[in-house]
Amino acid sequence: MRDVDVVVIGAGQAGLSAAYHLRRFGLSQVVLDAEDSPGGAWRHRSPTLTMDRVHGIFDLPGMARPSVDPTRAAAEAVPEYFAAYEAQMGLDVIRPYKVGKVQPGFTVDDKWRARGIVNATGTWTRPHWPFYPGRFDGRQLHYASYTGPAEFAGLNVVVVGGGHSAMHVLSEVGAVARSTLWVTRREPDFRPEGFDGREVVALVEQRVRAGLPPQSVVSVTGLTYTPVVTEALERGVLTRRPMFTHLVSDGVSWGEEVFPADVIVWATGFRADLRHLAPLKLREPGGGIRMDGTRVVADPLVHLVGYGPSASTVGANRAGRAAALDLARRLAPHNSLRAG
Repeated sequence: MRDVDVVVIGAGQAGLSAAYHLRRFGLSQVVLDAEDSPGGAWRHRSPTLTMDRVHGIFDLPGMARPSVDPTRAAAEAVPEYFAAYEAQMGLDVIRPYKVGKVQPGFTVDDKWRARGIVNATGTWTRPHWPFYPGRFDGRQLHYASYTGPAEFAGLNVVVVGGGHSAMHVLSEVGAVARSTLWVTRREPDFRPEGFDGREVVALVEQRVRAGLPPQSVVSVTGLTYTPVVTEALERGVLTRRPMFTHLVSDGVSWGEEVFPADVIVWATGFRADLRHLAPLKLREPGGGIRMDGTRVVADPLVHLVGYGPSASTVGANRAGRAAALDLARRLAPHNSLRAG
């Protein structure tokens, strides 16, 4: 069994940021990543999501993103940037390696023993697919499996969800489908102005501080007029309907009313992938994990980055640095660490 100061689980943006700062603060580490190659969840995004349609990518610490063709697929350009970052920063990521479980005492699969844990496994591997009564005989898929609009040509398509994933699907499918229907649980909140990243992080953080499951960042920011939102508006596909009550064999229904559908796309978000941390018993009775910043209150040597307020690029870099700094102070209290 190998002893290290910190095991970092996941090498997406938050994990790479944490690894960079941990090394900067003098802590030994091992970075474990379940993917076959660099890029995190970006590797799995639809090839039709181009760089000019991406909702926010932030530079990793210490290395700015190079200029890229705005029409290039994000699933290619972002992993390429992550790979170059790992190489330039000398981050030796072990992959593909999916962590089975982290035991008390911070033994990871009986292969590594750590003094602290930074979990950065993100959410992509746990798509949220809500249950609605009834039975639909057509095709259903989650946004995680969406690869572009071509396969929806001439079909009646229902898109469920109020975030940017739904906007991406509607902006493309609206051009080829026979009809589209957009349904959400809440009235969409369109905001013409941008948002302040620190304010967003603070608002999302309120729930995780209370030990409740985190809500999405878009629940705070609303829908700003990104290229995909603007395109969907121009196509006239953003006439929102309230959530249907149940499924029927050939569509969705609100009691007496039925919308005929061939396909339902569930753009209903993701949940944090934390199953490997279950032996640590971190969850509160409310179902969430009580947090103080990135630090787990039940065990302050466990940090979750890419969770709650840092589950998007808005807070991932800041979270990685905060986790590394806190662990450095706790694991090496004799060191004088600058906050700058």
